[in-house]
Amino acid sequence: MSRTLKHFQSSELSRNSLKVFSAAEISPVLVTRRDGESLILMSEKEADAQSELFEFAAQLIAVTTDDDGSLEERMANRFPWMLALKKESRKQCADDLVTAARAALSTGQAHLAIAELTSWRETAIALAAGWNTIEPEWLDEPIRVERPVA
Repeated sequence: MSRTLKHFQSSELSRNSLKVFSAAEISPVLVTRRDGESLILMSEKEADAQSELFEFAAQLIAVTTDDDGSLEERMANRFPWMLALKKESRKQCADDLVTAARAALSTGQAHLAIAELTSWRETAIALAAGWNTIEPEWLDEPIRVERPVA
């Protein structure tokens, strides 16, 4: 996984920290030092997303090392919330999660896998809560709302 990082000298960090911090809020930045190893500066949100991606990847690797059952059965063992999904949805979920993890890990974009994982998990939670059995109440006439002021 290679990612192009913005570069800053460590002297820039002390002279113009706002510029460096602003850049680090958008994406990780490389801070180079003359007298030491370069450092990566990133937001806590980015670091948390990377940790969550690594944990997810570890679970997927564990799934692939198991040979007992289908992919969706092995994944449901690691992610028990998948059991709230119908069997055909579990297969789609497993395929989607593997695809998203591959994309995230190969591009360095953790949000690709985390969003897919969160979406499927929240769907399973909603199904388990019975939200799919509640009949929606449709409006006879649309309700007009004013456009928000920017």
